[in-house]
Amino acid sequence: MAPSRDYDEDENIDFSDLVEQFEVRLDEGLDKFVVVDGCPIVTDEQKPKLIKVLCKRLGEAGRINVDGIFMPVDDATGKTSGYCFLEYDTPEQALAACKRLNGLPLDKKHTLWINKLTDIEQYGREGRIQEEFVPPPEKQFEEQEHLRSWLSDPQARDQFAMYRGDHVGVFWNKKKDAPEPAVDREHWTESFIQWSPQGTFLTSIHAQGVQLWGGPSWKRIRRFAHPAVNLVDFSPNEGYLVTWSHRPIQIPEILPPNFPLSADEDGKNFIIWDVKTGKVVRSFASIDEPETPGPEKGRKKIQWPSFKWSSDDKYVARCVPGQAIQVYETPSMTLLGKKSIKIEGVVDFEWQPAIPTTGKGKPQTEQLFAYWTPEMNNQTARAGLMSIPSKEIVRTRNLVNVSDCKLHWQNGGKYLCVKVDRHTKTKKSNYTSLEFFRVTEKDIPVEIVELKQVVVNFAWEPKGDRFVFITIDEAIAGAAVAPKTNIHFYAPEKTKSGAIGEFSCVKIVEKKNHNAIYWSPRGRIVVVATVHSQQSFDLDFYDFDFEGEKQKQEHAAPGKELAANLLLMATGEHYGVTDVEWDPTGRYVATSASAWKQQSENGYHLFDFKGAVLREEPIDRFKQFLWRPRPPSLLSKEEMKKIRKNLREYSKVFDEEDELEATMANKEVVEYRMRLLTEWRNWRERVTEELMIDREAYGWKPPVEEEPIEDGEVVEEIVEEVIMETEEEVE
Repeated sequence: MAPSRDYDEDENIDFSDLVEQFEVRLDEGLDKFVVVDGCPIVTDEQKPKLIKVLCKRLGEAGRINVDGIFMPVDDATGKTSGYCFLEYDTPEQALAACKRLNGLPLDKKHTLWINKLTDIEQYGREGRIQEEFVPPPEKQFEEQEHLRSWLSDPQARDQFAMYRGDHVGVFWNKKKDAPEPAVDREHWTESFIQWSPQGTFLTSIHAQGVQLWGGPSWKRIRRFAHPAVNLVDFSPNEGYLVTWSHRPIQIPEILPPNFPLSADEDGKNFIIWDVKTGKVVRSFASIDEPETPGPEKGRKKIQWPSFKWSSDDKYVARCVPGQAIQVYETPSMTLLGKKSIKIEGVVDFEWQPAIPTTGKGKPQTEQLFAYWTPEMNNQTARAGLMSIPSKEIVRTRNLVNVSDCKLHWQNGGKYLCVKVDRHTKTKKSNYTSLEFFRVTEKDIPVEIVELKQVVVNFAWEPKGDRFVFITIDEAIAGAAVAPKTNIHFYAPEKTKSGAIGEFSCVKIVEKKNHNAIYWSPRGRIVVVATVHSQQSFDLDFYDFDFEGEKQKQEHAAPGKELAANLLLMATGEHYGVTDVEWDPTGRYVATSASAWKQQSENGYHLFDFKGAVLREEPIDRFKQFLWRPRPPSLLSKEEMKKIRKNLREYSKVFDEEDELEATMANKEVVEYRMRLLTEWRNWRERVTEELMIDREAYGWKPPVEEEPIEDGEVVEEIVEEVIMETEEEVE
């Protein structure tokens, strides 16, 4: 007979393996299901078509089990109820659908909202779901500040931000007078400041993340948590914000309450945010770049911006060097066509900054981006244009003996300049050629400008067809002085048909020290400057459409006239200048010397567009000067043309207002001085009266004036005194 065992001994037996094996899991398999709300309400006959559309749109997150789709139908109406249940292959795909596709617009009237099916049971266990519906308390309407209120200034003044010392301030520009402060705060940022592309937000950078400020009261509009953030970048229409940190994000195992990041952001360097909601759209890890040579060896390079946006915020893309370009669609942030665009050897790319009209007056049907690949595997280098979303290569250009390429789009999207740095076969000398793609013309012809020198800077005229570039003379080995630069001004030839002719040189200015080009945002005026130099700090102001005497065009082809009349209007200087920035209207130019780049004579100078100095402000520990951008004008092209035509009449009104303002200012000065004089006289009279009272208290009497002698004789006596005598013999 087996010995008996106590009941207490049975309790110590470990049944965990059996419990795990035979436990009934009620939620097993349900984590692959999602609930899709916001679907169109359709009839039973239209259900297959709707299911097909949903599978196509929501299939971007993973494979959908078509047999597992359930779309309830209302028996009373015979139509669907506006929601459905979908089953993905894996729980990870279902989670990705909830994060990436939630809020996906299906059409103009319907937006899809996606949640996991298991979330309903989870929230129900916590008692968050009540049997009876209780309406939430109604919130009172709170009127928000207008984020673009500065545009309604009666005098149409522009604002600029200055970062100096520990203070950040936003000021109204007042021409020659001292700027008027709108707001000035201490410790507003820990790193730098940055305006959004249309001037709606002022961005401040902190160790915990990024903050956006705006409105008349300059209150905080939104905050984005990204620890140790280094750089930020906005999409062109301010819909999205990209933040980057060299330090990968570390998510704690136990998330604190209201923590804005999730486990998906762990180990990531980039975060793309929705500016309106403040939520994470998607995060990315950095792509390994080659190490920086020289003293900073071991430190990874970062190309900024790493994520580049299409002009309408519809696409964002980044380059995987040497392999592919990844194009993502917004707002889902899914790969276009579910895969990268493979371009072997690709080095860089640039989106077309605007969608221009073609020769027929119709806008392009697709977006374009330009890219280039180097020479490799016995293949020439190549520059190309690709259309999105079709991924069709619409134009390519083979290039030989290529050292490097830079892609320069004209901001209207009509032209692309590929600056090709080449080397000779012996690789002992370098030179540059400029390849111009005329995007709006049939078959996209390419025009070439061959040069014998190296181009170090290139800039298109905004909203125009002209450009300026700087070439450098060949350096002499062992020379103590840097080589000189030459400034080249180009414009298209005039044609009888009115079409844009070939580009031709207007003028070449030789033996200069300039290294930077700054066009007015309105075109026509260009400043060619020398920045970051201790030997030269000149500023040359050129007018491409001088309205006076016709200037000689020495480099134009015989019998050809160029669309330019170039004149040097003025030459200025600013010692130690590091930055040059135009205001958004093209009326003023600010030059600044930042303490980040040099330690002496920091501050800024303000010029008008003609090159006349309006104000010089030396400021200790001066760091940044940033004009506040303006959003695109709401006026049509016809209205703008009408305003330009009648500009002289408008200018008379503006001149009268300026004269009145100056008169009022002078009147205020005179009134102020008269008020001071009156106060001084009143004070003098009061003090005199008090003095007389004190004297009378001590018995002082004023002296008696002697009466004049009426009948008398005045005798005048003259006394002469000899001080010194000298004798001098005269021959």
